[in-house]
Amino acid sequence: APGTVPRRRPPASDMGRGLPLLLLALALLAAPARAEGGTAAAEEVQIEVLHLPEACSPKSKKGDLLNAHYDGFLASDGSKFYCSRTQNEGHPKWFVLGVGQVIKGLDIAMMNMCPGEKRKVTIPPSLAYGQQGYAQGNIPPNATLVFEIELYAVNKGPRSVEAFNQIDKDGDKKLSELEISQYLKEEFARDGKKRHPSAHDEILADIFKKNDHDGDGFISAKEYNVYQHDEL
Repeated sequence: APGTVPRRRPPASDMGRGLPLLLLALALLAAPARAEGGTAAAEEVQIEVLHLPEACSPKSKKGDLLNAHYDGFLASDGSKFYCSRTQNEGHPKWFVLGVGQVIKGLDIAMMNMCPGEKRKVTIPPSLAYGQQGYAQGNIPPNATLVFEIELYAVNKGPRSVEAFNQIDKDGDKKLSELEISQYLKEEFARDGKKRHPSAHDEILADIFKKNDHDGDGFISAKEYNVYQHDEL
């Protein structure tokens, strides 16, 4: 689906409190995004800035964790196919930019955007749902989409330098099984949810399966930083 998201804008001081405690671990479980081929000039995302705050910092970039509200319309007749205010109890959506958690057109449309900025973007079918459309979302084949977006917050994403260093206790620029295991234990304890005893080992094994590409028993800075938005 295009995404979910808000009823009203939360205070800036509260934005980070809604982040799931296991965000870094879950990010490690996600498969790296793969770059797609180029798009013809006629198939570019059209961006109209509706409001730009005087203070425009930080600007969003690939790998950042964004909090945004957006509604979607069909360009053909202006009908609304998605209303974020009616989803997830009206809360804004948290997602990592540029890694395929939303349609490619939105990943492109929300680059270099600052907190408080509002945009109206037009996305061609090739960067949305293409020839197949999305019947469940009431989007017909070959549909051009229009989104009205308000960005609330731009935070360091789960693959940031800060996140890596938080897990890398000995500072050797690689994550050992012991370091990630300890991180999971701390997050589980902080989370307070009851889990089967095997959950820790299963998550740990899956993290290394998906991230330890050279099989040396460590997740290197290069293996971890698949979003390539910071230098480790």
